[in-house]
Amino acid sequence: MFALGWAVGTGSTPLDDWFHRFRHSPARWLLFFTDPWLLTILLLFGVAVAMHRRRRRLAVVIVVTPLVGIALVQLLKRFFGRHNGSALAYPSGHTTAAVVVLGMLVLVAGAAWWAVAIAASITVLVMIGQGVTYHYFTDALGAALLGSALVCAAALTAELDRRQPECDADHTGG
Repeated sequence: MFALGWAVGTGSTPLDDWFHRFRHSPARWLLFFTDPWLLTILLLFGVAVAMHRRRRRLAVVIVVTPLVGIALVQLLKRFFGRHNGSALAYPSGHTTAAVVVLGMLVLVAGAAWWAVAIAASITVLVMIGQGVTYHYFTDALGAALLGSALVCAAALTAELDRRQPECDADHTGG
């Protein structure tokens, strides 16, 4: 994410310009996937499932990780200083939030292949939607990298152990 941010600098790239050619196309409808209400509902669903499964640590991680992501995006936008119009652009907060929420749902699903495939597919749609509207496409790409890193950190924090399903991560439960 940092390497991409430094590489793209403060202006548009040819890739960004290509995506902006579709600014007024139906691709802008892909912004649906970054709607704050939709993301909130998905997060609440993830928390409910985690609590139902008595995975309290995971439930807390599901709530905290998007907040950490939003705070990091605000700091990183100022650090990189890339503008799209009058707004700071890199990395995209909308894309970061969507990737983190989708990642939390993947963790709830136990990183099942189908959950990863769905999340990855929706992430591509999110990136396209942001890339043709409010952001440069490279802003969305950087945000996907940031969001992925946050999901990995969340998985470690939640002490998920995929090698032994239903096993406690520190192996103290017997």
